[in-house]
Amino acid sequence: MILTVTLNAALDVTYEVPGVAWDGVNRVSGVHRRAGGKGVNVARVLTAFGQDVLVTGLAGGPTGQAVEADLEAAGLPHALVRIAGDSRTTLVVSDPGTATLFNEPGPVVTPEEFARLVRHFTVLLDSAEAVVLSGSLPRGVPLDAYATLAAIAAERGVPAIVDADGEPLRHAPGGRPSIVKPNAEELARAVPGGGPEEGAQALRGRGAEAVVVSMGAEGLLAVTPEGTFRARMPYKVEGNPTGAGDSLVAGLALGLVRRSPWPERLSRAAALGAAAVAAPVAGDFDRQVYDDIRPQIVID
Repeated sequence: MILTVTLNAALDVTYEVPGVAWDGVNRVSGVHRRAGGKGVNVARVLTAFGQDVLVTGLAGGPTGQAVEADLEAAGLPHALVRIAGDSRTTLVVSDPGTATLFNEPGPVVTPEEFARLVRHFTVLLDSAEAVVLSGSLPRGVPLDAYATLAAIAAERGVPAIVDADGEPLRHAPGGRPSIVKPNAEELARAVPGGGPEEGAQALRGRGAEAVVVSMGAEGLLAVTPEGTFRARMPYKVEGNPTGAGDSLVAGLALGLVRRSPWPERLSRAAALGAAAVAAPVAGDFDRQVYDDIRPQIVID
């Protein structure tokens, strides 16, 4: 089982529009509402590959109840920790070729609620082959939360992947995760100066076993104990990039539990990221695009 952790769970709302008039009236051609947050999106992709998953994290209030109801409707096993605050809603406005994301900050989490999450997480690790720690942190959660959780997993021999930004990303390597997965902009903020490879090496120097940097249509850079790899994409996929990083992380998680060689891990992850761009909603991916693009990805 792969355990995914979403500390800032959300109800994701996606509006599809033929073209946005930001100073006028817009008619929405399609609406999607579903449980979200990066770990939930990862779990959806893993389930599509037949992988056993368990979704955990923090959820509360009416929005948290809606998140739980959607997880149940989707057949995604979950063990969320209830909190007093109301979970957030996110909004994506998607028109052809672009997507604009509005993220609410999320609820305020008390120290007692976070301590309960840590205890709960520790118990769930007994059945986990790998853990994914991803997404923003709600207010009140310590900025080193992912480092704390990754360290607990490492002590129990469970490999962890961290996908975060800002201070949570800067702290994450201290927990000795198996993989840290920033995109190029997140990496530049965490390690100012130098290029992606230098930044990735710096995060490895702080404790991460491997660092995989997503670079959109330019593919992936992976700095690992077995060397440095580049995954080069054969063409650019147009669409909604929201959730592409989550699909990519799902591919890396599959590689961890299947003990795949790095070139295989990276080709699967890069193909899933591209295929997610072709899907209208985060957590989905276009299987035809995945099957077409994966064999064409070049690993150096």
